[in-house]
Amino acid sequence: MKQLLGTLAVVLTMAAPVHATGLGDDGLHKAPWMHDTFRDLREDLAEAEAEGKRLMLLIEQRGCIYCSKMHEEVFVQPEIETLLNHSYFVIQINMFGDVEVTDFDGTALPEKEMVRRWGLLFTPTMIFIQEDVPEDAMATQAAAAVMPGAFGKQTTFDLLNWVLEKGYEGEEPFQKYHARKIEERGN
Repeated sequence: MKQLLGTLAVVLTMAAPVHATGLGDDGLHKAPWMHDTFRDLREDLAEAEAEGKRLMLLIEQRGCIYCSKMHEEVFVQPEIETLLNHSYFVIQINMFGDVEVTDFDGTALPEKEMVRRWGLLFTPTMIFIQEDVPEDAMATQAAAAVMPGAFGKQTTFDLLNWVLEKGYEGEEPFQKYHARKIEERGN
């Protein structure tokens, strides 16, 4: 019986996701590619640029099943995790949190009020910030792309690459880029 239980424990351990993220005290998923900053977005943008990365804001909330899906099934994909680690400076914002956020225009509000100011309704929402942000812009006005909701790994992978390639400056909108990538991959 002990041997059977030991074997079962090994099998279950092997079946668990290798890069699964844990929950923080705020009930949000935590991942090694997230940066814990003072949430001054202009400073965060400068730090991202200094590291050669793109700034991404990830808005989430406690108990969000779609946030869990992204962390447990999508963000843990090796190719996505690599992009997030090496190419993105990710700041997590709690939709109902009280930590102060300073927007690009200098407005400082608790997370929950800032999310309301930005007009965001869904979690998760990923906001990809442009490299050059006007002094009077809010984060949503400075966005190169906004992805509200949970999407599959291929859509997320393609969006991360489209932003890195600055597809938002070109003639091919994301939907056509994504369709082309699906065809190229044959899936």
